[in-house]
Amino acid sequence: MAKKIQFMCTAFRDGFQSVFGARVFTKDFLPALEAARDAGINYFEAGGGARFQSLYFYCNEDAFSMMDQFRATAGPDANLQTLARGVNVVGLESQPSDIIKLHAELFKKHGITTIRNFDALNDVDNLIYSGQCIVDAGLKHQVCVTLMELPPGCAGAHDPDFYVATLQKILDAGIPFDAVCFKDASGTSVPSTVYETIKRARAILPGDAFIHFHTHETAGTSVLAYKAALDAGANAIDLSLAPCSGGTCQPDVLVMWHALRGSEYTLDVDIERVREAEEVFKDCMADYFLPPEAVAVEPLIPWSPMPGGALTANTQMMRDNGIMDKYPELIKAMSDVVRRGGFGTSVTPVSQFYVQQALNNVMFGPWKKIAEPYGKMVLGYFGKTPVPPDPEIVQIASEQLGLERTTRAPLDINNEDPNKGVAPAKQALQAAGLPETDENIFIAAACKEKGIAFLKGEAKVGVRLVDKSADQAPAAGTDSGKYVVSVNGRDYRLAIDGDQATVNGVAYQVGLKQDDAGGGATAPPAGKTSPIKAEMPGVVLRLLVAPGDAVQEGDAVLVLEAMKMEVHINSPAGGTIAEILVTTGDQVTTGQVLASIG
Repeated sequence: MAKKIQFMCTAFRDGFQSVFGARVFTKDFLPALEAARDAGINYFEAGGGARFQSLYFYCNEDAFSMMDQFRATAGPDANLQTLARGVNVVGLESQPSDIIKLHAELFKKHGITTIRNFDALNDVDNLIYSGQCIVDAGLKHQVCVTLMELPPGCAGAHDPDFYVATLQKILDAGIPFDAVCFKDASGTSVPSTVYETIKRARAILPGDAFIHFHTHETAGTSVLAYKAALDAGANAIDLSLAPCSGGTCQPDVLVMWHALRGSEYTLDVDIERVREAEEVFKDCMADYFLPPEAVAVEPLIPWSPMPGGALTANTQMMRDNGIMDKYPELIKAMSDVVRRGGFGTSVTPVSQFYVQQALNNVMFGPWKKIAEPYGKMVLGYFGKTPVPPDPEIVQIASEQLGLERTTRAPLDINNEDPNKGVAPAKQALQAAGLPETDENIFIAAACKEKGIAFLKGEAKVGVRLVDKSADQAPAAGTDSGKYVVSVNGRDYRLAIDGDQATVNGVAYQVGLKQDDAGGGATAPPAGKTSPIKAEMPGVVLRLLVAPGDAVQEGDAVLVLEAMKMEVHINSPAGGTIAEILVTTGDQVTTGQVLASIG
């Protein structure tokens, strides 16, 4: 009799992240979740990872409310699992002890059963406290070793010896866990490495240890890798449902069921009812823009290991910023960034650090501008990288960021940081006149300004829907509310419907009012002024100066957010700020004049 293989359905977390950049409204997918439940699936990935911040950043929704609704729909007996990033929990920035503890307690409170916990650097020290908090909160802890294949021509760390040594460190540290997961977010680990790693792990783990293997189809080898994992002794794998399957995501349940036919394994599932559930899911997602890169195998991924969960999240942001034409260059640039960065596994947050640095290398020239998170990683502020980073890059990062290398534990650094933790989060809530609930404290700590904006009712919607006006652009001068707007030679399709504007398929909440200033531009101040321009596209996150303020050359004038990183825009000269031409939340383009200095 064929052995029944357990699987977790990732469709409603990793599926959303890997296909739609995690930008999906809760109300739209609950019918599909109900159908999957009725098909007999009772193990779901239900939140965490990018599906925490994205709800506040793009959907104007509360992640804790989403988890509550997920639990209510999946039923009381379902195993609901979320993804956490060790000391980074559900953000790109590492956190102090009080926030890590609060994370576990809140996820337990809001219906979660299991947390899969990983560190992208495979620095086991980053898993000790976070893992203990998960167990102390009454949750099941699935501890991870993160995998990827190095770009061709590279050697070091990422082989069975390294992975098994990492697992042994987890055992030696006494980290409590209920299962071990080998997590390959980029889908690049070759099946022979997967087999050898899990086979050797099975030999050093207790006989009843539960081993889970996770990969993506991005590089085209996921089904073969899953078969290798099962042959080596894995108990469970991750699978998804169409339209959030294959390509950048996990293999489809139907595909894996078919691949195992006639073998010694089978999926314990009613396959016809799963087919029916997928039809419901496809209907639920029909209005969402499906990026073409999300449904294809990318042959370049082994050279530039971009995780499926990061690929579309970043291409969505590139579309938002009008730089999607840079994507092929970014993918190629990522290879060098990985090679020289210390071989951290390409999974969030390290994958995002790679992307940010690769983009900077494309936009500004190789290594001319160090992305702060990437620089901090090579300098040791996120933990120990698997191999030492390139000394030249370390020196450049140290000089540009004004930081020395460190070997101190990130948790110790964060616990001493007065800008991190429960206390500063409470201060931010107080300043905004918001209630100091545990949920609000965590939102403020994990999402910063955007979290506060959500709690104040000021969040903007950035969900990319199908642009149904694309094939029926109105003639100029019509009153249909649909337009083609040209800005700096680039066409944007704009539709206005009440307080919602849809630009190239992305919906935004807007406010429109009559301009009674005569329709002309404000006259610039008298006297000679110099423009302060955007070096790259992004969204205005913070204004640091006001008209009349004196600044020195190189002083930061404002902060843009681009590709999940903060970009400081500095004054090109000393003088007095004459005018500020943007406000917080504005989308700006490369070369746009943001302010002027006299």
